[in-house]
Amino acid sequence: MSALPPCPQCQSSLTYEDGSNFVCPECGHEWQAQAAVADQARVYRDASGTLLQDGDTVTVIKDLKLKGGGGTVKMGTKVKNIRLVDGDHDIDCKIDGFGAMSLKTQFVKKA
Repeated sequence: MSALPPCPQCQSSLTYEDGSNFVCPECGHEWQAQAAVADQARVYRDASGTLLQDGDTVTVIKDLKLKGGGGTVKMGTKVKNIRLVDGDHDIDCKIDGFGAMSLKTQFVKKA
């Protein structure tokens, strides 16, 4: 089953396909399927809503306990040259003293 995009006007998840268009039964908005595919480019934002891009420097906004007893990444740790990826964790990076790891955008702020 393919996931249909939410309505761009009211954000309802009850959209359905009608030929080559999508229709929202809650607000009645109709839009073309071609436009929906073009608008689905992933946008990454930090905890405060600032747009993130590859190569940015971010700061960790809370202590992050590492799985496996590897320690804790402390609040205020700067992470340079991030790489944005699709998946459960949005950021691949290297942190001094910890090595390569993945972070979620909700726990960082653009520096």
